[in-house]
Amino acid sequence: MRKHNIIKLHILKGISWFMLSMPIIVIFFQDHGLSLAQIMQLQAAYSLSVAIFEIPSGYIADLFGRKKTIVLSTLFSFFGFLIFSFFSGFNEFIIAEICVGIGGSLMSGSDTALLYDTLIEENEQKTYTRVEGKNYAIGNFSESIAGIVGGLLAVNHLYLPVYLQTIILFFSIPISLSLIEPKANKKLALSFQSIKNVLYFSLIKNLKLKWLIIFSSFMGVATLSIAWLAQPFFQEINIPILYFGLLWALLNLTAGISSFNSHKFSSKSNIFKYSIIMIVSFILLSLYQSLVGLIFIFIIYAIRGLVTPLLKNLININISSEKRATILSIRSFIIRISFATLAPFLGLIADKKSLQYSFFILTVIIIITLCLSCFKLYKLDKKK
Repeated sequence: MRKHNIIKLHILKGISWFMLSMPIIVIFFQDHGLSLAQIMQLQAAYSLSVAIFEIPSGYIADLFGRKKTIVLSTLFSFFGFLIFSFFSGFNEFIIAEICVGIGGSLMSGSDTALLYDTLIEENEQKTYTRVEGKNYAIGNFSESIAGIVGGLLAVNHLYLPVYLQTIILFFSIPISLSLIEPKANKKLALSFQSIKNVLYFSLIKNLKLKWLIIFSSFMGVATLSIAWLAQPFFQEINIPILYFGLLWALLNLTAGISSFNSHKFSSKSNIFKYSIIMIVSFILLSLYQSLVGLIFIFIIYAIRGLVTPLLKNLININISSEKRATILSIRSFIIRISFATLAPFLGLIADKKSLQYSFFILTVIIIITLCLSCFKLYKLDKKK
């Protein structure tokens, strides 16, 4: 079962991250008459829908099973891209983003919980960082290939990447149906009090878990913001659209390679080093709006690949099976609600002022949040 579940989760990751549309999605929206502010509003709608359903979806996964939740996720994502393929306009795209957002929230936490509990069942949970690193790397490698293919397809027809991605997403549905629910999943009781208890435990009672979640969340906000500001940055420094796919592929290849090797750098002390590198990269990126800035975007993507499996493992170690998906969803909730609040503001500032000004504001936010959470984690470790 372990082998089959993990292979299927790897395939699902590869399909869901084979995002042919990502290298040109901003250009795709602009071709439909949307401004950068509207595009960031779309992403805010996506993140807000993920955030609203994030904790309930994790609870649903813990209550009814991770497999059922993953199946629903693939259905919503496929339906969202059907709307992108056959409709146009800001209102229709918002509906599509909400569908894809619900799909993302249903997957988030459920796949990690199913993976970790599958390893528990086989008494191999110590290999989680390596397995999750491989899983995340597969996603990044898939996105890298999709970046090259999507960029080349867009040169001939801008909408073709979106059409093909819709077809590919369809195949995730039968794969999700073939997953096996681990016996290690001890289901939560059906009550609102159960959710309150999990929230209290993760964000108030367990201080170490609380600050791990906050640190991990704002690392996610930082890299998610860069992902959506990268294409405007390419435009700002006059990179031809022909190279957008190649750059997107190289960025995700960088994250994939670092993720694949993350288990070799899994020392807990490394998270402090990574936060310093992340902060310095953001500072330099906000200062250099030129080809030099690409170097710092690549560094941020490399750090993203390293910290994602490491931080998920640290969180998993500190939680039990029956509330695993819910707590992992709390992390994603913080990422999405923070980005949903921040994204429209960054887009508006870029439209009214400059893209560099948006990077500067983002840098200040990242410095404050990462420094605070690192300080709290350091104090807790020292006290222990």
